[in-house]
Amino acid sequence: MRVFETRVQELKDGVLTAVARLAWEDRLQSGILDVPEQIIPGPDAKMRCCIYKERAIIGSRVKMAMGGDKSNPCLVEVLQIACDECPVTEIAVGPACRGCIATRCIQTCPKDAISIVNHRAHIDHSKCITCGKCISACPYGAIEKNQRPCERGCKGDAITMGPDRKAAIDPAKCISCGTCVYQCPFGAIMDKSFLVDAIQMLQGSERWGYHVYAAVAPSIAGQFAPATLGQVVAGLKQLGFHGVAEVALGADMTAAEEAGELAEKGMLASSCCPAFVDYVEKRFPEQAELVSKTPSPMVMTGRWLKERDPGAKVIFIGPCVAKKKEFQMGKTMGAIDCVLTFEELYPMFQSRDIDITVLEEAPLDQASGFGRAFAHSGGVAAAVAQALQEKGGEPFALCPAACSGLDACKTALLKASKGIGNTNFIEGMACEGGCVQGPAVLIRSPRNQADVERHAKEAGGRTIAQALDGADGGAAT
Repeated sequence: MRVFETRVQELKDGVLTAVARLAWEDRLQSGILDVPEQIIPGPDAKMRCCIYKERAIIGSRVKMAMGGDKSNPCLVEVLQIACDECPVTEIAVGPACRGCIATRCIQTCPKDAISIVNHRAHIDHSKCITCGKCISACPYGAIEKNQRPCERGCKGDAITMGPDRKAAIDPAKCISCGTCVYQCPFGAIMDKSFLVDAIQMLQGSERWGYHVYAAVAPSIAGQFAPATLGQVVAGLKQLGFHGVAEVALGADMTAAEEAGELAEKGMLASSCCPAFVDYVEKRFPEQAELVSKTPSPMVMTGRWLKERDPGAKVIFIGPCVAKKKEFQMGKTMGAIDCVLTFEELYPMFQSRDIDITVLEEAPLDQASGFGRAFAHSGGVAAAVAQALQEKGGEPFALCPAACSGLDACKTALLKASKGIGNTNFIEGMACEGGCVQGPAVLIRSPRNQADVERHAKEAGGRTIAQALDGADGGAAT
């Protein structure tokens, strides 16, 4: 049994496993109402005020495990019944306030929201606009902004608080990065799952005669330890997948095309991270033309598989919530049929009682080390540099900005808009550290990058061109 990083992750796994088991057994309608009591047997509450609230929250999680609110366009939803313990975001005066006579906090406040009461600064929250100017002005650091973790983590400013103290997500601003899912310490935000869809797709393959392929992201390296990647591949085949493909091979394809596109245009932003692309389109629409027209590695892999098996279904498996939105977009042209996260694949194995650690390894060796390194920050830029070098011809001076997280992306985009610096390739990664620290990883550790780098080295000296040559005549294993 896996030891999870948090109780939230453990609860999520329990719900997904229970739903998956019912789906495999075709007992969703008859058994779904029993799941909350199975997971929260009682009689005493362990996390909330009573077991009835705990079970109600599990019920909301079950709904998300089955796809969530179909009328809500967001890939992440707030579980309203679970969102009630955090303080409302506000600027507050702490005990370090000395009631100084300089009163810089008062002078800098644009709304006259600060006054001195009993020799201490006092903030009138009916006037305060949380601009933060007083925080910078206080010489004692006595004023601070208390902010909800979900709101603080949302770089798209999509989360707000209503008068009922519940979080709300604005679909027009949400970029599906999934940061709020990981950041919420109460597990009150969850990503919609397509777990049932994936199981039904696998079941349908036997009935209707089509093949289902798993396209695994390069960040899978080390995620299912102590099981090896080869054992994970063997486990996928036991689940019913006809074949498994490295999305790192799609990354090689993306790198080769983006290199050509960059050489032609002279300035480019990467297209591999859908949350970054959505961020640019929503926050920097005037910069949207910078984003590469080359499909992402996920889409490239799906197209490659379907060219070889036209009737196939392809399920992407990775650490990313935003991919759940990307695969449904028209521009992907149906290359991917479903998306699962690592957090959802583990329950799939559990629901079929598959212990992948005892399986004989199955081979999976298609991509170059450069494609595999897409998973960590700087990997895309390095792959594009390699592709430019292999391309030959007139030299192109690559000056990349490897952006780890949306704050870095914002800085690079602002500089590009003002013509500051000589950057000609923006590698945009919504997650700090890259995909190796995505919101739906099983293991969140600095070792994740080392695992990916080791996996990249296992490709030997294979170049991008050699990987693509192998893809021309190869297929999924």
